[in-house]
Amino acid sequence: MQNRPLEKQKQQGEHGEDNYNCSACKDTEFILYKNDDGYDVARPCDCRERNAWKRRFKNSMIPDEFTNSNFENYQRLSKVQESMYQSTFDYLKLFKIETGTEGRKKKIIPPWNFGFVAVFGEQRLKELPSSERPAVKQKHNNYGIGKTHLQVSLAKRLIKDGFNVVIVSDVMFMEQLMQAKKMSDEGESYNQLLRNVLNADVLIWDDIGKVNWTEPRERMYYTIINERYRSQKPIVFNSNEDRGSLAEKIGYAAASRLIGQADEFLLETEGADWRLKKGAKTHV
Repeated sequence: MQNRPLEKQKQQGEHGEDNYNCSACKDTEFILYKNDDGYDVARPCDCRERNAWKRRFKNSMIPDEFTNSNFENYQRLSKVQESMYQSTFDYLKLFKIETGTEGRKKKIIPPWNFGFVAVFGEQRLKELPSSERPAVKQKHNNYGIGKTHLQVSLAKRLIKDGFNVVIVSDVMFMEQLMQAKKMSDEGESYNQLLRNVLNADVLIWDDIGKVNWTEPRERMYYTIINERYRSQKPIVFNSNEDRGSLAEKIGYAAASRLIGQADEFLLETEGADWRLKKGAKTHV
């Protein structure tokens, strides 16, 4: 018996029928038909945009713990959370996809960054005498107020609307990037990581400034932030550092571009840690 092609073997069902995710186009994402002149032409299948959304979602690298995060389940329990929520929606409104001539779509992407930073940064807290830290931490808490939840929700909405979004977590991303550069001498792995964050319509940088400072890392921050600054592509970021301590962690030149490009979309945030409240309720 002659072997069937591998693709056909994968698609063949129990009864010898080919199974496709979309029976209309047979997973080609295009449907062939004859026009009035009798020529074969193709039009996009209805599944094309749905599949594109799935690819954008997969490529965004949304952290597993925020898979279910959305605007609807974000709890606005304080004025600062209400302000964060409203600012995020105001920023979302700046993104548009316009349909031009011949059905071509054009992405309208704001050049401004959008960030949440602390009033009193983590680095400042560590520099205090140990006896003073608990009181200052309680007064200026910036942890567990929903910064990442909101920005992941923003990412999901943008992905659904047709934008390419990439989310990185500072410590893991910087370690991967520096390791790839060291091991491959700026080979394919390193270049791929850079391309992902430089080419995305929107880069969401979670907990930026968390990793310990080194001169090579400062150069890496500058490379990414400066390239996106030059190409007018926004960075959405959050940090447990304040303006000053963030500049010390990522470098003053990088911070000038990151923070300066945020303008009115930079919020200094602090409030009650909902994770602690949730944990207390769990043990009642």
